[in-house]
Amino acid sequence: MTSRRGLRDGGELAGRALLGLLFVLEGFGKLGAYDAAAAYMSAFGMPPQLLPAAIAVELGAGLLVIAGWHARLAAIGLAAFCIVAAIVFHTRFGDRNQLIHFEKDLALAGAFLILWARGAGRLSLDAWRAGRRGARSDQAPAAS
Repeated sequence: MTSRRGLRDGGELAGRALLGLLFVLEGFGKLGAYDAAAAYMSAFGMPPQLLPAAIAVELGAGLLVIAGWHARLAAIGLAAFCIVAAIVFHTRFGDRNQLIHFEKDLALAGAFLILWARGAGRLSLDAWRAGRRGARSDQAPAAS
């Protein structure tokens, strides 16, 4: 039973790291090719003035997901980010590459919704914080 728990905990940590790392790398990529990223956004009718916000979301929320710190908030933000990216940038379904990117963005949004619903897991700063407060980190978010 303990080994199953360890596998689950490790899987949650690895999953968060892989999900978050994708966005951290993309954020740094946009910083490194800022003008190209701004031109890409403009080509799809998005104001390039939104690029700093996109970079901040990718870097900030990606790091939060990796650390498991305010992971639910970061996850819901990245789920929305992925859905918007799919709808704005990847709707030329006649282009197989764009269809794949659309599907990938929706799948990532689904993964982030699971993270939002389930929480970051035991190997996270959220769990550490909850333990210090005497709360459980795996509880569903409170209804609004």
